[in-house]
Amino acid sequence: MPNLRLADLTAEIEANVRRALLEDIGSGDITAQLIPAERLAKATIITREDCLIAGTAWVDAVFRQLDPRVAVHWQVVDGQRAMANQPLFHLEGPARSLLTGERSALNFLQMLSGVATRARALADLVEGTAVRLLDTRKTLPGLRLAQKYAVTCGGCDNHRIGLYDAFLIKENHIAASGGVAEAVAAAHRIAPGKPVEIEVESLDELRQALEAGADIIMLDELSHEQMREAVRITAGKAKLEASGGVNEHTLRAIAETGVDYISIGAMTKDVKAVDLSMRLSL
Repeated sequence: MPNLRLADLTAEIEANVRRALLEDIGSGDITAQLIPAERLAKATIITREDCLIAGTAWVDAVFRQLDPRVAVHWQVVDGQRAMANQPLFHLEGPARSLLTGERSALNFLQMLSGVATRARALADLVEGTAVRLLDTRKTLPGLRLAQKYAVTCGGCDNHRIGLYDAFLIKENHIAASGGVAEAVAAAHRIAPGKPVEIEVESLDELRQALEAGADIIMLDELSHEQMREAVRITAGKAKLEASGGVNEHTLRAIAETGVDYISIGAMTKDVKAVDLSMRLSL
């Protein structure tokens, strides 16, 4: 499946930001009204920790929607590493708007940079191997595309975006369909041209999936020895994806079995936001 591109996310970004501003501001920022409407200010946003940046377009959209008079001056770009205490961007404009938009803007940037930072750390662990690390559908509701974009900023890749763009046939699908061959055949009939991936839990099921013509075979909770054997049996006739039991301690060993992909739900599910801070000056 192709990776998300920022150019394809314009409408999504605008919608994400509209919801965030409505959620935060509601009927109006009553605290900002303490500040004279005509007062101008500047602000600098820094990171308090080392990180990889993602989400600049969401920040731009926050201030564009909130108050076009606010100027955003970036010192970094998506995909760039930043060091602790490094300035990320500067703001100029009405003080009220800078303060009203602060939390929504930083929420997007800290969360998406957290995803990118996590993805980069995982990608670094398998550097030098041919494996591709994939995200999953374990994302924050309403922010899937944003998180999947951040994954690509960190050097990892997107799995399917949702239930509509590729088949992922699991144990219950197989049982309800009548078997591996029946499930794969039905998938090819329902949506010709869509990737068909099937989950297997043994080498015997792997052979069935290969015989049925699956494009990608997910090896669920197989041992490293079984994965190496699966690579030998498959011999390039399908792509192999490892899933389950993946963490920082097992990732490299799994990559070295020769599988094509490793999917990691924690890349988006267990994200830790980057610590950011805004400093205002009048």
